[in-house]
Amino acid sequence: MAGPLIGLTGRRKAASDVAGFPESLHALPVDLYLAGYAQAIIEAGGIPVHLPLDVPMDAILDRLDGLLLSGGADIDPTRYGESPAGENYGSEPFRDQHELSLITAAADRNVPTLGICRGLQLLNISRGGNLHQDVPEHARYDIAPHTEAHTVTFTRGSRLHQLYGPGTRVNTLHHQTIDRLGEDLTATARAEDGTIEGIEWPGKPLLGVQWHPEMMPGRESDPIFGWLVDQAAH
Repeated sequence: MAGPLIGLTGRRKAASDVAGFPESLHALPVDLYLAGYAQAIIEAGGIPVHLPLDVPMDAILDRLDGLLLSGGADIDPTRYGESPAGENYGSEPFRDQHELSLITAAADRNVPTLGICRGLQLLNISRGGNLHQDVPEHARYDIAPHTEAHTVTFTRGSRLHQLYGPGTRVNTLHHQTIDRLGEDLTATARAEDGTIEGIEWPGKPLLGVQWHPEMMPGRESDPIFGWLVDQAAH
């Protein structure tokens, strides 16, 4: 039996930014995401569906069972009423608009949604929250991406606590973090320094995590992908 369809967001780059493309194609756009997201969905029993930035929102959401918001570039700080501050890793305003609209439409339809890294941050901004724009000590690009860099602890009784227990070791590949929490959201995971690493929307099938479970050892049995696919199947 076919598994539920999980929409998977990605980013758009020029072909010149991707090694291996002939020079004659360098000006053309390329849609991409790291394959670990799709592999994790498949391993959990779902079917990943890539969502190009041009896809009509209503047309696709009426056919999807779930949604995964992947990582990527910094979110334009004007989206939460601020000017750029600190180091900036580049922004993609068109992607911001597309995914924020997608989040709103998915929430209205109660489409099960998982946000990872940038995805968590977008979920927060969609509810009126904001970000710490530059927290360089969290951007551990000097070590392998699957490295267990620190521990997160979960609020007892939360969905994340039900999935992971009291705590787990995670990687850290971000330089922005949640500052003010958005309306209706609850922080249910924190790093050792107090940083919010997981959020939930009580009463809605929505989770966000700051780390990258799709890069971690044991991805095929990580409970968060099982949660998304299970929710999407009902």
